[in-house]
Amino acid sequence: MQKPSEYDNKRKKTLRWGYLFAVGALCVFVLFIGRIILLQNTNVQEIKDDYINNNYRTATLKAARGNLYASDGSILATTVMRYDVYLDFKTIKDTVYTNNIGPLTDSLSKMFGKPRADFRKRFDEQRKKKNQYYSLVKGLDFDEYDRIRKFPIFRRGKNKGGFIIDRNYKRELATSEIGAGTIGIDNGVAKAGLEGAFSKFLTGTDGERLEQRVNSSQWKPIDFWKVKEPTDGQDVYTTLDLRIQDIAHSALEKQLVNFEAKHGTVIVMEVATGKVRAMVNLRETEPGVYEDAYNYGLKDNIEPGSTFKTISLLAAMDDGFIDESTTVNVGNGVWTYAKQRISDGHGGGTYEISDVLAKSSNVGTAKLITKFYADKPQIFLDHLRRWKLFDKMDIELPGITKPRILTPKSKSWNAATLASISYGYATNINLLQLTTFYNGIANNGKMLKPLFIDKIMKDGKTIFEAKEEVIVKKMASEKAIQMMTSALTKAVEKGTGRSIFTPNLKMAGKTGTARFEYWLPGPMKYRASFAGFYPADNPKYTCYVMISEPNVSKGFYGGTVSAPVFKEIAGKTFLKTPQNVEKEMLVDRKVNLNKMVEPNVKIAVNNKQMPSVVGLIGKNAIPQLENLGYRVDFKGVGRIKEQFPLEGTTITKNQRIYLTLQN
Repeated sequence: MQKPSEYDNKRKKTLRWGYLFAVGALCVFVLFIGRIILLQNTNVQEIKDDYINNNYRTATLKAARGNLYASDGSILATTVMRYDVYLDFKTIKDTVYTNNIGPLTDSLSKMFGKPRADFRKRFDEQRKKKNQYYSLVKGLDFDEYDRIRKFPIFRRGKNKGGFIIDRNYKRELATSEIGAGTIGIDNGVAKAGLEGAFSKFLTGTDGERLEQRVNSSQWKPIDFWKVKEPTDGQDVYTTLDLRIQDIAHSALEKQLVNFEAKHGTVIVMEVATGKVRAMVNLRETEPGVYEDAYNYGLKDNIEPGSTFKTISLLAAMDDGFIDESTTVNVGNGVWTYAKQRISDGHGGGTYEISDVLAKSSNVGTAKLITKFYADKPQIFLDHLRRWKLFDKMDIELPGITKPRILTPKSKSWNAATLASISYGYATNINLLQLTTFYNGIANNGKMLKPLFIDKIMKDGKTIFEAKEEVIVKKMASEKAIQMMTSALTKAVEKGTGRSIFTPNLKMAGKTGTARFEYWLPGPMKYRASFAGFYPADNPKYTCYVMISEPNVSKGFYGGTVSAPVFKEIAGKTFLKTPQNVEKEMLVDRKVNLNKMVEPNVKIAVNNKQMPSVVGLIGKNAIPQLENLGYRVDFKGVGRIKEQFPLEGTTITKNQRIYLTLQN
């Protein structure tokens, strides 16, 4: 028999391996088909729940809230970045840890003022546990973060140094004292003030990121997988003028201290636009210490007292019942009407109509209003309705109260109620609504809605600009408005407001002194008020001042307690060089006005090189950088003292720039 050739042997061997490969491939194919069938008949949701959902989650990436500015661009509230530091000890190699733990704990000890041994003990314990997300410190600002990330081990980053950073946003007020109650909050639970009013614009759109479970209670972010980037909020420019706000704050605080009062409010409104330029509310927290924490001007309805006489007499002027020749006999200053005793705090005799306001006569006002409207009080009340004094004001700020004025339909109405209303009782109105009324007189009878928002900006572009809104086109006849303006001017020149008269600034206004809680036993409580506008012959600002519960032994009349605050505000906000104004009015300002008048310096980025912005004013530099397409994180106010990236560093569009300002 012939032996197989070498060729045949090789051929058989090749065929044998071919058969084996084919059988193996068939087996793999069968297993593959079987796996597909198994997966199709397996509860995929159960696998997802058991592994993916238990070990990974989608977390929220908070968007940065937009900045809140004063009308001149000064920052009122801003969002600053805060850094939380976590350590992943599994990623740090033994040699790296052993060779660098000493210098690291030395650096941490110097930074945080704790013994290095304390850090070493904690780190050794966490390393044995192989903790992948140990919380080292939270709430660092950028300077602190920039320092700690350069420490030994940490400088190697996340993958080699176990250095994990979680960035969070924190809301901070740039003016911690001035206007804090007006600026308000929005913490997700409660909304108040400007922050709450404009939250829909300030709030951005949150993003999402993937996080991986570390242990039963900790998750760490997977930085390279961000499902959705957040969109930061819009910037809101309010109508507040920080200079006027500061002047009003200082003037009110000084008078509250002098008269040992419980609380006070100042509202300053721009006549031509209705823009609220200042709103200050101060209450006593301890003897001689006041803080702006509650908005009395919006949230409290009060019986205004004599400042309401302006409203009552304007109605009669508009109806033609009284004019410059009208007189009223107030007798000895005491009058009983419908079994109610009405009295004046001074003088008697026959008053001209201007004297009724100038001398703030309760008797004169009540006699005139009851004479013309007692039989038909609805005609008088219709004026109040037309002036929106029964309506809750439609403004952006939350919490404003609805006025309460008695009508013949009220159970409490009696024959004497109309007389009480005429001089500011049996009626409850918030101070903003009263300011708006006086502003309408100053604006020649055109009543405007109070405005708190100036404009809204996004990425350096204006997307909304507020316009004046007319509430009442013509409050009264031109003759009635002129007559009332003359009477209010006389009240300052010769009446109850004469203590603030100055020949250098013509002012018009009305004092108010109202008792409250008079039905309770104990000492009498008073609210002292002054409402008016200036200059009287061409009004620019309307101002309402109310001081509650002054020490009666020191004074309680509106002309003594509140009118000086009005005068100080008027003198400082209008006169370039105040004359006949006390020297102390010109000191103790809390705002450096020089920061507001320096000319703007144009910023340019050449060849993608970061320019130097150190020394520039933040409110001028930041919008320019944002307009150029960069994202700016900053803290403080005033001039820029530090920047990152440094001058000359190559930067790209949409890159984040960190700035540290002076205060």
